[in-house]
Amino acid sequence: MVYKKKLHLLNPERLVEMEVYKTKNKTGTVKINTVRVERSVRELLSKKVSGTMGGLWLLIDEHLRLGSWDLLKMWTGNNGEDTDMRLGLQMIHESVMCVSGIRKKKNFCNQGFELLNGLPNIATDKEIHGLLGKHTVLESEKLQEALGKIRYSRGDYKGRILAIDPHRIRSYSRRIMPKKKSKDESLAEKILQTFFCADTETRQPIFFKIGTSSQTVSRATRELLKVVREIIPIDSLFLADNEHFTESLIKEFVEDKRYDILVPLPNTNKVHNMVTKLEYKNYWAGYSIGEGRYKFNNSSLEARLIAQRCGEKSSEYVYKAFIFTGKDSAVEMLTEAYPERWSIEEFFNFEGNLGWRKASTLNLNIRYGKMSLALIAQALIYGLRKKLPKPSAQWTSEHLANSLFHAIDSDIRVKDDTIIVTMYNFPEELNLRRYYENLSSILEKENVDPRIPWLYNFKIDFRFK
Repeated sequence: MVYKKKLHLLNPERLVEMEVYKTKNKTGTVKINTVRVERSVRELLSKKVSGTMGGLWLLIDEHLRLGSWDLLKMWTGNNGEDTDMRLGLQMIHESVMCVSGIRKKKNFCNQGFELLNGLPNIATDKEIHGLLGKHTVLESEKLQEALGKIRYSRGDYKGRILAIDPHRIRSYSRRIMPKKKSKDESLAEKILQTFFCADTETRQPIFFKIGTSSQTVSRATRELLKVVREIIPIDSLFLADNEHFTESLIKEFVEDKRYDILVPLPNTNKVHNMVTKLEYKNYWAGYSIGEGRYKFNNSSLEARLIAQRCGEKSSEYVYKAFIFTGKDSAVEMLTEAYPERWSIEEFFNFEGNLGWRKASTLNLNIRYGKMSLALIAQALIYGLRKKLPKPSAQWTSEHLANSLFHAIDSDIRVKDDTIIVTMYNFPEELNLRRYYENLSSILEKENVDPRIPWLYNFKIDFRFK
């Protein structure tokens, strides 16, 4: 029999009694009727769609190049319910649109957003919550790892210098939980602690973990590095924050011959007394570097200590000390390599609205799933940025969402086996015609199948008017 219920499609005009695309068998199990979903999608395409979200369809070719459908198939387990993968696509595209609340979602109805995901309607928050809730942290981490390996093979990572950062995200969860200060001068608030690793040369994220009360910084970082080693197979230098200065982490890098770490030391009395006694060599006016050995308390572990001294007079000297496990030049490390650590902060400022600006819930399954899918969204945008001229390529993710993905009048229709997306009054200065006109031929030359699996193997082409 057909299972009926009230379905709120985020638009008051569409709050109607309707047959949703589910059936209930004799045992009471509710399953998605994929045949009805396909029929409804084909019917909507046959009627044609007009809206302002045609810019989102520019990501289709990047989906096909990246293999998003296969990644979602792996994450969901491919249990026959391919609608779960389509719900995953909806979350990816919501991330692309920098959606953080239900108010923005109301603007998505009747503009082709649901069709882009291969669905006849926009799924409710309850359905999305249910999908995320049934997938584990491990499954999300496996998704990140698979995505990272694909991106490394595509050249999105150089892998030579990597930055690790304990990024804190403000949480609006109603749960009772410890409050923390993100900065010494700020008030304590609910914080989601994450640990990110990014490539400093390409400014692209590689992997992240969420910190919990049961994890120390050392433990979370070791687990992060374990996966990064699987993604980046070459020797790398890790640039860390002073929170990563722990004896167990330094010991791991000292013993590991493939990887080195450069980590600043906290400004304690012990460190200050050590660096003031070093012999310094002057390289530039007011800038000197000294070297020594750092011994850990109650341990035989030693590590290379390098310190910079800034100032012309002894009364004005300012010291900054680092532990470095490699053998490269101290001058190169402090003046060229370490400043690149701030590239990860640039990434959060640039792409934070994709899903790393705030957290509404701290349910780990849901938060891991949502943030992992946001990494796919970020990879798609990175592919599109390569086609954009400056300064458009340097727009923030929110600027792209407002100026390109949700600001172009479009017409979506089907001709034979191809979906035709017509862009009206498209900004010529973006110079995208050569990448999207005759797209099927372009993809075939790249040995990429132009058929879109979640749109029932339709191909796609674009018109610019």
